[in-house]
Amino acid sequence: MNALTIKKRFQLFPFLISLAITLAIGFTASLFTRPQIAGWYALLQKPSFNPPAWLFAPVWTILYILIAIAAYMVWKRRNTTTIYHSTVGIYFIQLLLNFSWSIVFFGLHQVFGALIIIILLWASILLNIYWFHKFNKTAAWLLVPYLLWVSFAALLNVNIYLLNG
Repeated sequence: MNALTIKKRFQLFPFLISLAITLAIGFTASLFTRPQIAGWYALLQKPSFNPPAWLFAPVWTILYILIAIAAYMVWKRRNTTTIYHSTVGIYFIQLLLNFSWSIVFFGLHQVFGALIIIILLWASILLNIYWFHKFNKTAAWLLVPYLLWVSFAALLNVNIYLLNG
């Protein structure tokens, strides 16, 4: 079996690592989110287009799975180039920003601070899509629902800030 065949074949352990990383970030962020839903968050003025609270967990779970699949697809095409290392760096920056938003919004109740973070998150997802595209077009497309949901979340964040500022 040559190296090319190995890279094309599905590798369960690396895929599970990718999945574990993204789901762990989501689960940990939910520890800051869940306790605030019925309390602080329920008391905030929200726009009419605010989805029901129960919708967020399944949507984020699906998005985290798509992010993990995309990361795995790029990892399979890894190499030692600066482009690959930059791609990995951008990927982890967007994960950090994703995680940070929940802490700032729900944990610290800083709606404006969370707005700044979500704008940075949106830009980092856009960069992530651009860089993932260099390795795997499908991986880049798998991040588009994430970008769309974060765009919607940013709109919610802006409106919550304006309604409660």
